[in-house]
Amino acid sequence: MKRFPRSALLSAGLLLSACSITPTPGGVYTVSGNVLVPGAGSAEGGGLATLAVSAPADWSASHVRGQVLLSGLNEAGLSAQTLTALSDVRTQRLPSAGLTVAYTPAGQSDAAFAARLTASGLMAQPNYRYQALDVPNDPGFPGNAGIQIGGAAYDQDYLTRINAQAAWDELAALGRTPLGARVAVLDTGVNASHEDLVGRVLPGRDFCAALVNGDCVGEDADPSDLTTGSEAGHGTSSAGLIGAATNNGEGLAGLTWSGQNILPVKVFGASGAVSGATTVSLTAGLKYAVAQSAQIINLSLGFAGSNAGPNGDPALSAALAAAAAANVLVVAAAGNTPGDGLYYPASDPNVLAVGALGRSDALACYSARPVSGQKALDLVAPGGNAGSGTSDCYQTSPDDLLLLTSAPGPGSSGTGNSLYRLDAGTSFAAPQVSGAASLIRALRPDLTADQVKSILIGSARTVTGGRLLDVGAAITAASAFGSGTGGGTVVVPPPDPNPLTSYRLTVNAFQGTVMVSKFSSSGKMQAATQRLPYRLNNLSAGTYTLDASLTVNGVVSQGQVQVTVGGDTQQDISTQ
Repeated sequence: MKRFPRSALLSAGLLLSACSITPTPGGVYTVSGNVLVPGAGSAEGGGLATLAVSAPADWSASHVRGQVLLSGLNEAGLSAQTLTALSDVRTQRLPSAGLTVAYTPAGQSDAAFAARLTASGLMAQPNYRYQALDVPNDPGFPGNAGIQIGGAAYDQDYLTRINAQAAWDELAALGRTPLGARVAVLDTGVNASHEDLVGRVLPGRDFCAALVNGDCVGEDADPSDLTTGSEAGHGTSSAGLIGAATNNGEGLAGLTWSGQNILPVKVFGASGAVSGATTVSLTAGLKYAVAQSAQIINLSLGFAGSNAGPNGDPALSAALAAAAAANVLVVAAAGNTPGDGLYYPASDPNVLAVGALGRSDALACYSARPVSGQKALDLVAPGGNAGSGTSDCYQTSPDDLLLLTSAPGPGSSGTGNSLYRLDAGTSFAAPQVSGAASLIRALRPDLTADQVKSILIGSARTVTGGRLLDVGAAITAASAFGSGTGGGTVVVPPPDPNPLTSYRLTVNAFQGTVMVSKFSSSGKMQAATQRLPYRLNNLSAGTYTLDASLTVNGVVSQGQVQVTVGGDTQQDISTQ
């Protein structure tokens, strides 16, 4: 997505979600206040607002075991019921926090003990554990500087739409890094020397070593991406969505952050337009991927027509069935023509079919839809807008996806650009699902491919175009999933009547074009919340421009204000 120009845009580093700050003496000050959501009035007195939390306590989250926190405890006004509930409980008052710790009696769980205290009229909650969270510093990650293409900066707004940061945060809370299980990318090859794929790509195989009469023949050990033809770089683009090196200060952020988990399997050749893939090259590629212990296979390819289907290509159908029997999850793009039905192999019953959304939550104009007799789309993900909403569905758009390319020639993430491009298609929706599956299978290697598929579908958000991939919800569901019970059915809870909304807030302080202090937070808030607190530290006396950016469910609001600092200062920032 195209980013709007700003005076200065810098990447974010390691950030704390919450911390205790002691002012530094000697003329170094803090500026604090609230960032106001669009339409909110100024906070009275400029003080910090407290966010009300409507969600129930989550006792499965990381917390201090054996403790229950009590708030609002006023011993002078306790009821007889409350005094009875506390009579056999060891407690400790924490004056600085205004809280009381109640220690869970032996033989009781923290959750059961808290329920007992709550029933007596006390406000009880876990003593949650917090930790520093990584927000990727890759320029393409939303909120960072963006990638320059054609004189404009673009970012990976699709990561916000599929809730990727929540998945990474959940993994961090579980003490895990966003590593991925092995994903085979059957495509045009992968450029393993791309600056954003160095160290991420395994040795692979080429099942289209040459073209004879336009068709693939032969094989070799060089799965490098094609550099000629209209779709050259297609495989590198797909691989980058799954596993571009992340938090390395370069390029894009992949769903899986590090490690060698991309298996390149080249099944195309080039002759003007990329072509040549056959039943033979695809079947050989599938069997090779399974033999190489791939746990996910990504197929951003297919063909349409009356014969498309298991009965139309029984050899390929048998290879797909064998992959499923080997506990491999196969993900395929639905196709890029809306009137031809789901392409094969997306329409195969052993394959997870992925359609594409445009700028809105409706299917993009180019995305294939099922026709009579075909299964429904399993999931949808952002695929770029292309010409959605216009008379020409097949054109470039500033709301297309930001991708890696393997095009040759000089260039880097800050120039031009030969290493990054914009494109659209269901080909680029499918790898997002493959990347999410890779995270799940690395976190829970005990889960079967069918269980992972159920988790992905069951945790998705329902939108106009179908079930929208929600990586954060999928990781949460996978973490809590009870393997080996009930045959792997995911039970999705009813909608929360007071749902919390995901947000991410950044506030930067500039003197001229130089950023001198920054603040960042992310999490959940009530939809009715009007303001979010911020705090900027280590500011010397002077005049600053405060630049705020608030992202709520993918919608970005921004605001600026000037402030003169001569001591600790309160200042609210409105956004629109």
